[in-house]
Amino acid sequence: MTTGSLLVADLVIAVLAAAAWLGGGAASAARRRPLALGLAAVALLATLTRAITITALARAGWWFAAEKVLIAAPLSLAAVGVAGPRLLRAPGDIRAVAVPLLFAGYATSSALLLTVLHGYPASAGAGLLAVAGVVAATVISARALGARPSRTVSRVALVVAVAALLTGTGLTVAPGAAPAVPHDHGLAAARIADEPTRRFTLTAATATVDAGGRNVAAWAFNGQVPGPELTATVGDVLEVTLRNRDIGRGVTLHWHGYDVPNDQDGVPGVTQAAVRPGQEFVYRFRADQAGTYWYHTHSASDVGVRMGLYGVLVVRPGPVTGLDVTVPVHTLAGRPLPAPRVEKLDAGVPVRLRLINTDSTTHRYAVAGTAFRVAAIDGVDLRGPTPLVDTAVLIPAGGRYDLVFDAPATPVALFVDGRTVYSTGPVSTATGAWPVLDPLGYGATAPVPWSRFDKTFTLVLDRGLDLRGLLPRYAHTVNGAADPDIPPQVVRLGDVVRFTIVNRSQVVHPWHLHGHHVLVLARDGEPVAGSPLWLDSFDVRPGEVWEVAFRADNPGMWANHCHNLAHADAGMTLHLMYS
Repeated sequence: MTTGSLLVADLVIAVLAAAAWLGGGAASAARRRPLALGLAAVALLATLTRAITITALARAGWWFAAEKVLIAAPLSLAAVGVAGPRLLRAPGDIRAVAVPLLFAGYATSSALLLTVLHGYPASAGAGLLAVAGVVAATVISARALGARPSRTVSRVALVVAVAALLTGTGLTVAPGAAPAVPHDHGLAAARIADEPTRRFTLTAATATVDAGGRNVAAWAFNGQVPGPELTATVGDVLEVTLRNRDIGRGVTLHWHGYDVPNDQDGVPGVTQAAVRPGQEFVYRFRADQAGTYWYHTHSASDVGVRMGLYGVLVVRPGPVTGLDVTVPVHTLAGRPLPAPRVEKLDAGVPVRLRLINTDSTTHRYAVAGTAFRVAAIDGVDLRGPTPLVDTAVLIPAGGRYDLVFDAPATPVALFVDGRTVYSTGPVSTATGAWPVLDPLGYGATAPVPWSRFDKTFTLVLDRGLDLRGLLPRYAHTVNGAADPDIPPQVVRLGDVVRFTIVNRSQVVHPWHLHGHHVLVLARDGEPVAGSPLWLDSFDVRPGEVWEVAFRADNPGMWANHCHNLAHADAGMTLHLMYS
């Protein structure tokens, strides 16, 4: 069983235990003896079973079990210790065990809510708040049932509640004050002074575009979705003028996966101000990284990218040979946009499909009709890629895979999530049952270039209640805090930096660090067994632990966030800064 499955199983068992304890308490209050005893037996079994899942999660990593071991386990033991002996005495009046059963229900429910609403890290304040809630609910229930709790119990409830308030709930205060994000770009690379060799102008505006045969409202660059494809050859100097005609929330250009100088990165409030209607901004940088990339707005990016403010950037090492096709996959107004179709292709022609996932969720790609190789991922060539057949690939949000093959005499088709998006003729192949390529075991290995790490950071991804703003929100959190309260990671130029990224939530988080590619070291403790993987976008699935590293060689202030852009907007964004 995977750690992700254990997280789900533990949550289900906790819900079952809480519901059974509370149901047993309600049934005993109603003097329904058989039902009360039956539910209590289920609750007791579920509570004891949860000890197994918590132990397994603790073995997978303390991140997955901290609050369960420190807070949920003692509350569960208290529940069993209070309710168990009263049940064993089998009182003639089953109503006599109503309060102990309800106490057990409140204890397990409180522990469950702590995991769901607070998550990681466990804190004394959160534990005290949970205990205060249990005691207060038990006192109220006892009074409602005609019992009179002692003054000692009432005083304990008051003391615990006050202590919880004094120590902080742990739900409203981020672990450590986050310093303000500086906006001094003195560390940024000097602006390219050479005369541009490739000039482009992109005008952002509202538009109506064709999405699979239906006209839909969009935000577009130059009136089209995706925006114009920007191409360059290594050595070119690109100059891109961004203009905003009428996008009220502002626009910028972020060059996704392309490690530009910091002042060209396009993050509003960090590297530049958002370009407002009637304004423009000029980006200039050298094309020195061959590969497949894309650009998109980073101002209100969740809405802007979804509405169509994105396009393709391709930097080639030289002249094109054969067929070189970009296939950006995007969903606009709930409809998948059509991709280019090639009706005829001469046998033997080399083909390169540049697959780009511009959505916020993972897509499944399958090439039918020929063997292929994965030549590059996220703009970086792989070492020793081998031919694949009847194999699918999963591309995370923001990620890019370059697939290469020589055109056969028979038709070839590319499927995305089961639908044909590119074909040279009719192909009828069922690809849904094909195995999925694990890129961590694909290609030829090479030694890790570093033997030590100067800085190490751990990012624990979770959900939690964020009360720091004007209105509460259920945020996507990093180490228990949500943007803008997540402390930045501070590095020095030349540092070799290691990240451990832990996903203890129930959803996939495609992770994306601006300005750098990271080298994957291991996943769930298993080292990479294939080609070195230099990624800028990678899926951290529920229960997974990724270890990645990079050299800090691009000074500035960089966004580091989940590229499910709704998650980033809901708090899962922090910053890497150079001291």
